[in-house]
Amino acid sequence: MSIPLWSKISVLMSALLSVACSVTPPKDVKVVDNFQLPRYLGTWYEIARLDHSFERGLEQVTANYSLRSDGGIKVINRGYNPQKQRWQESEGKGYFIGEPNRAALKVSFFGPFYGGYNIFELDENYGYALVCGPNRDYLWILSRTPNLSAEVREKLLLTAKGYGFPVEKLIWVKQE
Repeated sequence: MSIPLWSKISVLMSALLSVACSVTPPKDVKVVDNFQLPRYLGTWYEIARLDHSFERGLEQVTANYSLRSDGGIKVINRGYNPQKQRWQESEGKGYFIGEPNRAALKVSFFGPFYGGYNIFELDENYGYALVCGPNRDYLWILSRTPNLSAEVREKLLLTAKGYGFPVEKLIWVKQE
């Protein structure tokens, strides 16, 4: 028995929409309120991350955020691939989900498909941040400097662990 084409298209569209709409933070993760985008713009160093194919093997990873002419955020992720001995760069765009004073955004590097970018811990001086995606498989520790003190690292690890993130699987990024 053959499955009708419209049924196959319907299933494919549902799958694509579920991926494209996976932008809200994981259950019970509260994002930062009173967020000030101008203070967040600029360069951030990736201190640690959970492993994903799109960043696998990269060192010296940075993210640079700037304003787009359409009111969104331009995102440039850059990292060095020591195996290929070259820099790799991706450009994306981000938009707030709801009010711009709430640190919940959707970011796209691949056309119409967006993923969550949720800041759930942010230093009052915007010196470091914990960012997650739509589930607990995505976690980044970011800093304005290439290194964090042991005290700050431990604080961020405890916070992420308290929210149920698998911090034992974090990859500590070489920032030399």
